[in-house]
Amino acid sequence: MDTTLAVLAGLTPSVGVGLLFWFAMRKILRADRHEREALERMDREGMTVTSENPGNSASH
Repeated sequence: MDTTLAVLAGLTPSVGVGLLFWFAMRKILRADRHEREALERMDREGMTVTSENPGNSASH
């Protein structure tokens, strides 16, 4: 029983750091994906406005 507790005590910090790393990377990748989607949406909306009013796009 003492050996099991020692092994768990030794693995707990590594598992904790691994989970923190996993959560951080997950948040970073999701934020990047959402930012790319937002930029693509903005580009599409900008292209629509530009194609509808080609003369006004240079004045902005």
